[in-house]
Amino acid sequence: MIWRRKRAPSRAGGEGSKRILEIANVDFAMKQFLHPLMQALRDAGHHVEGGCADGPHLATLREDGFVVHALPMARSYSPIAQFRALRALIRLIRRMQPDLVHGHMPISGLLARVAAWWCGVPCIAYTCHGFLFNQPGSFKRRALSFVLEWAAGQITDRYMTVSHAEARDARRLYIHRGAQGIGNGRDPARYRPDAQARAEIRQALGLGDDQVVIIAVSRIVRHKGYPELLRAMESVPDAVLVIVGERLPSDHGDMMGQEFARATEILGSRLKLLGYRDDTQRVLAAADIFTLPSHFEGLPMSVIEAMLTGLPVVATDIRGPAEQIVSGESGLLVPPGLAAPLSEALTELVRDPSRRQAMGEAARARAVALYGQKRVLERVVAILS
Repeated sequence: MIWRRKRAPSRAGGEGSKRILEIANVDFAMKQFLHPLMQALRDAGHHVEGGCADGPHLATLREDGFVVHALPMARSYSPIAQFRALRALIRLIRRMQPDLVHGHMPISGLLARVAAWWCGVPCIAYTCHGFLFNQPGSFKRRALSFVLEWAAGQITDRYMTVSHAEARDARRLYIHRGAQGIGNGRDPARYRPDAQARAEIRQALGLGDDQVVIIAVSRIVRHKGYPELLRAMESVPDAVLVIVGERLPSDHGDMMGQEFARATEILGSRLKLLGYRDDTQRVLAAADIFTLPSHFEGLPMSVIEAMLTGLPVVATDIRGPAEQIVSGESGLLVPPGLAAPLSEALTELVRDPSRRQAMGEAARARAVALYGQKRVLERVVAILS
């Protein structure tokens, strides 16, 4: 780690207590990924505030008593936009005087660490939710992301990745010698098989008890594999595809209008687009198979939610899902970017209810053992405290 001037910790909340600033890119990420951690840190006696781009999802955190600062975060490579975000972060850190700044996501995490270093924050932490240089893209873009991440790693005190594979990458590539894989977690009491929710959601969606339901839960962006999934469904007999999710205002790329129009015409009532839902756990309970044919991931929370709900998972054989799923035991892994293998895997499970049940039970057992929220949060709180 290179030298930097550090302030003395404030200890404003008493012995062992820290002022912690959690930084993410958008309000959706702050609610879905950081809110439980902020609650756990608060329960451990720390003063916790957040910062990210403003949005409606922050209402949940603010109603829970958290101060969340609106920052001009931009999911873009615009130097001007990133300079504005960095300047706002520096101003916020100087005003709050945190003992620890914890950044998340590639760009916002980079800016958070640079701002914290510039301001002399005593401890700088980062959680990687997926390296940009491991994602598809041009060599120039991937090389730049690696150089920036390597540089940021040198000023990071506590370095975590949600994926164990990427923790190994961080150590192997000398980004950070102490990188730790921490996983992701969800509450097994909230995400679980639920016969009542299954019956109610199916009735609300006009689905019969005997219909096989395949569900996908994610942002509606191309790299989540929706073009392949929609084409694959054309060859999956007697199954309904339910898609839960929306596009964020900051999401890039086209809206796949042509692909969804074709799927709507061909699949008809076998395609149901539900948009964003706050009751995802209930909708999952109404399904029989979960799928996430992404091109790249960190350690997808939606897969954990599905596994805890007792669903077999059909996902792509990439970092993240390959770590979560034991192919042939708790789900099936297929090559990314291809509709035919995805269709074959989904059809295999659609036609075999006993295998679906066995895989779903194995998936829940694995998720409870590895991805229980309480255990994961305790691990992160111990690292940050």
